[in-house]
Amino acid sequence: MKKLIFSLFILFGGLFSVSAQFGSIPAAVTDALKSHYPNATGVSWKDRLSYFVASFEMDNQKYEARFAENGEWKSTEKAIEEDQLPYEVKDGFSKSKYADWEMKEFYLIELPDDVVQYRVHIAKNDVQKKNLLFSSEGQLIKDNITLK
Repeated sequence: MKKLIFSLFILFGGLFSVSAQFGSIPAAVTDALKSHYPNATGVSWKDRLSYFVASFEMDNQKYEARFAENGEWKSTEKAIEEDQLPYEVKDGFSKSKYADWEMKEFYLIELPDDVVQYRVHIAKNDVQKKNLLFSSEGQLIKDNITLK
């Protein structure tokens, strides 16, 4: 009986320590956020295994920034209004095979080297929904992107 209790203690103790290690955010990542966005408030983190996502607020707007484990900034996304969507992106959408779908939500994505892209959430009905990724020039880069 003692061996069984001891084995269970070791098993559960191991699970808890693995969970604690899994949930920690490397200092390089948190330092990178502070460096890149010093005015960020209300920061919460998600560990996506291959990168980390920081959700935060700044200037009364909500952001999501992605960082590699070494602290390298990968991208930042924020919601925007339809009137903030560039003409080129609206034009690209109107010329796409999804032109008869309804545009629902809009996001600006900043990438390294001053690259800007736009994600547009669209729907045709309650079942058919997609995320489209556009370049700032209005070119449809990818449809049905998966968010992680």
